[in-house]
Amino acid sequence: MLDPGRYALVEDRGRPGYAHLGVAPSGALDTASLRLANRLVGNPQDAAGIEALLGGLSVRFTAAVTAAVTGPAVDVRIDGRPSGSHAPLAVRAGQTLALGTPSTGLRCYLAVSGGIAVEPVLGGRSRDVLSGIGPPPLRAGDVLPLGEPGIPAGADVVVPVRAPAELVVPVTLGPRDDWIDDPAAGLSAGWTVTAESNRVGLRLDGTPLRRAVDGELPSEGVVTGAIQVPPSGLPVVFLADHPTTGGYPVAAVVKKAALNALAQARPGTRIRFRPS
Repeated sequence: MLDPGRYALVEDRGRPGYAHLGVAPSGALDTASLRLANRLVGNPQDAAGIEALLGGLSVRFTAAVTAAVTGPAVDVRIDGRPSGSHAPLAVRAGQTLALGTPSTGLRCYLAVSGGIAVEPVLGGRSRDVLSGIGPPPLRAGDVLPLGEPGIPAGADVVVPVRAPAELVVPVTLGPRDDWIDDPAAGLSAGWTVTAESNRVGLRLDGTPLRRAVDGELPSEGVVTGAIQVPPSGLPVVFLADHPTTGGYPVAAVVKKAALNALAQARPGTRIRFRPS
């Protein structure tokens, strides 16, 4: 690792199934992008890759590999020569692969044939930023082991998706929507992603939601995509590294298919929830 950029983590599919132990699922926030990168280089879809926040990553390889970069469109260079994203790239031993900064979106994914073979923790190779479980954030000088390479499957056409400035996000109301005054209207009014957002959750700004019920709930389980409403009335959308329990009402839950788009929502992105 020559340069991790702004913030780079090893991420795979995470470690689902440990919520009863207080362990979040974690894993790549944009799961579709990591799966695509793995497919392009011939890895199983749950192999670990690198999640790079706003690009800037620079890696030198000590062996010949097939690499692929997915997520938002981004400048990819091998030894300084433009190489393109969303396609399998043949990289020779000693060559350097570097990412620029994507013009939209937040997170790029680098997959390498064989996958990043760091030691798994509870069956997963992902970093959980809330609990500190899993491999630490990458630093210059880190050497990452690789697994056995497979055969790249390729793809006919792979077009990078441009992250929009405004998202319409489908949600299911509940389980505590009755604690919020007119939750459907409040959630669909429009929100802005703030700079305080991270892998734990998106913090939103807008017209605060009003409580219909006073008092506090006992802590109860929460899931990825849960929209929790703290006393400020400003929602938090829990992402993969969320706490497994919480005492504030959850007004709605984001549909699973919409989570990948939320993973690429930069501060300033407008969000409208669409209850169903």
